[in-house]
Amino acid sequence: MQQLFPYLLFDGTCKEALQFYERLFHGRIEVLSTVGESPMASQFPKRSAHRVIHGRLSIVGSTLMASDWMLAAPYPGIHGVRLMLTYPHAENATQAFEALAIGGRVEMPLQATPFARAYGTLTDRFGVPWQVMVE
Repeated sequence: MQQLFPYLLFDGTCKEALQFYERLFHGRIEVLSTVGESPMASQFPKRSAHRVIHGRLSIVGSTLMASDWMLAAPYPGIHGVRLMLTYPHAENATQAFEALAIGGRVEMPLQATPFARAYGTLTDRFGVPWQVMVE
């Protein structure tokens, strides 16, 4: 069976981000491998040993995969995509939105729209763009 998962790239904050999402979304980190633990460790600079080479977070039937940026080129950030969170109740959406907004940037506050009881957009402190919606 074919599956499609988002795979995020972070600039050295992958472990912190996945641990935050694990707590926020009541998920479970299934894999969190660092460069230093990898059989490929010798192929990377020693200063990269703490960087996450592969992470996998299970969140209520969904999977989020991630790692830290490994290329020599500067980290480009996350562009052209947003992660969408939908909730049946405004209370849960508000809690998630507020937690994601701490240290981040709100582009559109959570509010009623013609297509949703509540909808808002933000970029969290790790640079991940989100949409939060109550359908």
